[in-house]
Amino acid sequence: MRTLTLEIEPFETVKEEMAETFAHVLSYSILDTLKMDYREGICIEIMEFTLKEGTSIHDIRTVGNLEILSVLKSIDNRHTCLIRYTEPEETKGQFQESDLGLIHTIPTIVSAEKFTISMMGERKNLSDFIEMMRMVGTIRKMAFRRAAYQKADILTVLTEKQRAVMLAAFQNGYYDYPKKISSKQLCEKVSISKPTLLQHMRKAEGRILKEIMTGYFQNPD
Repeated sequence: MRTLTLEIEPFETVKEEMAETFAHVLSYSILDTLKMDYREGICIEIMEFTLKEGTSIHDIRTVGNLEILSVLKSIDNRHTCLIRYTEPEETKGQFQESDLGLIHTIPTIVSAEKFTISMMGERKNLSDFIEMMRMVGTIRKMAFRRAAYQKADILTVLTEKQRAVMLAAFQNGYYDYPKKISSKQLCEKVSISKPTLLQHMRKAEGRILKEIMTGYFQNPD
């Protein structure tokens, strides 16, 4: 797994297309992706918007194709929001083709003049992503590094092998409905036996669930 970070200067045509998005917004950054459905063209994310002076977040319901579902936190002109992105019907086919099994990571910051985009995934898929971005603008900087997990990342509760198995399962659609890959096909991809694969997944799922649920239930007196 590798992490790719690109700095892109968008073409003038792209800037014109995004003019409405930046009418009241200086920039926005993706903090977390909660759901990405390429088939339906829907994405649910947590974003931070930095607004232009004189603009109130409560006067904004949409930013381009981004619908603000809830304002989670506000500090000065920076607002953390839950958003839903819906791909227009006329470009949904292109959106579906852009599914490379990559994971958004930080920093991913978009402004009218510069895009900083970070993605995590396999090198071949990252290379395909670079070629897609060449159609958006001029790549000014590019950096590859080994995927690193921040301390706050929930995946740090897993062993290295458990992380690798869970990421492979997620990227290849094992948790989609319906599943895009069977457990037999997945164990071939990660080169381990099916019993070992299922054992890693069960332990990983248990650790992740325990981490998420910590604090929600109190022990009985």
